[in-house]
Amino acid sequence: MLKRVSRRSFLKATAAGIGFLVLKDSRSAWSYQANDKLNMAFIGCGGRGRDLVFELAGMGNNVVALCDVDDQRAADAYKKFPDAKKYRDFRKMLEELRDQIDAVVVSTPDHTHATASVMAMRLGKHVYCEKPLTWCIYEARVMRQVAMENKLATQMGNQGTASGGFRQGVEVIRSGVLGKVTEVHVWTNRPIWPQGMDRPKDTPPVPPHLDWDLWLGPAPWRPYHPDYLPFRWRGWVDFGTGAIGDMACHTMNLPVMGLKLHEYIIEELPITVEAEHSGFNKESFPKWAIMRYEFPARGEQPPIKFTWYEGGKKPPQELLPGVELPASGCIIIGEKGKLFSPGDNGGSWKLYPEEQFKDYKPPQPTLPRSPGHTREWVNACKGGPAPMSNFVDYAAYLTEIALVGNLAIFAGRKIEYDPKEMRVKDCPELEPYIKRPYREGWPL
Repeated sequence: MLKRVSRRSFLKATAAGIGFLVLKDSRSAWSYQANDKLNMAFIGCGGRGRDLVFELAGMGNNVVALCDVDDQRAADAYKKFPDAKKYRDFRKMLEELRDQIDAVVVSTPDHTHATASVMAMRLGKHVYCEKPLTWCIYEARVMRQVAMENKLATQMGNQGTASGGFRQGVEVIRSGVLGKVTEVHVWTNRPIWPQGMDRPKDTPPVPPHLDWDLWLGPAPWRPYHPDYLPFRWRGWVDFGTGAIGDMACHTMNLPVMGLKLHEYIIEELPITVEAEHSGFNKESFPKWAIMRYEFPARGEQPPIKFTWYEGGKKPPQELLPGVELPASGCIIIGEKGKLFSPGDNGGSWKLYPEEQFKDYKPPQPTLPRSPGHTREWVNACKGGPAPMSNFVDYAAYLTEIALVGNLAIFAGRKIEYDPKEMRVKDCPELEPYIKRPYREGWPL
């Protein structure tokens, strides 16, 4: 049974609404000097993983090992760092190099985030993991607990969290300028990959550059098909988390952090969600969906209706008359005004009605400004403060909120999610989606 942290203990461990953890003093944790180089291993070296290899190496860190199940996808990283040890199986890499690496970067498909990250953290390694943090809610809880118990530097890859515009937007929302907020609308242009498909029936051969069994990892076994990868895995339920999994940690980030909606998980308050969508066949996510969350009243704050739109759906235009709604964005509606943030990352925002706020000046900064998203994590590995999107104080909770939306699609009806019990009331059929069963040989 996972341990829980009381709200009192949580608040003692946070500063300015963001956690700053006290971490253990050891070579694998916090005895670094600022100019020390970190010895890093990378799990997933194509696509976003390739970018992170190059970025973190560019900061002067040592690329000790590269792991990828697809030699073709990893080719650029392998060529750039010929002296790094190469692996296909991250379990073997972590065991063999456990005394040679300080930090691990995980950029695999969603379904292997947790198994790779948890194994690394249990070996005392700091971890940077791409978003969403995990495939299911139970994994997010385990990620948070293991990171906390081992007092490690962690960071989820929702890069917008580091921008000055985002952090100022959080301060503006928390300042009360909008009054009591009752409504939030967030939308995305995703999916930009296929969804709404049935499982392929043909079984083409596995390409020689790919280890299909290792790619599947903890997911149920099925025959290889090119419809699953690369990138298209996001639309398949066994591997990805759909549009909300891909983008909520970006586009939902500003209202969740600004309104402290992640504290509904901390305080174990129920959250209800109902989903409207194009149809769900249990194999792949719908072509489009609208998820309507309801967060209950909390303290002096009223209930909040929070609507997520994907697959080309958007909120009603009349919410912002005269403003063309972009492909992605969010609108936060309070009794005194509205905040509109276009795009995915919350890095810019504007208050409406314009005339009412024409002389508005943002509050004095209360949140630390970032040296850069990955730099925050590197600094934390060397003894600096915990990154803003660390697993313990924020990332696991944001991921959990996003994944609750998918539960409403899986259930086919309005659900009430209970964070205290980590279950949906009167819906036992959702248990495998909350805590997935793993293939043998892939323990969490």
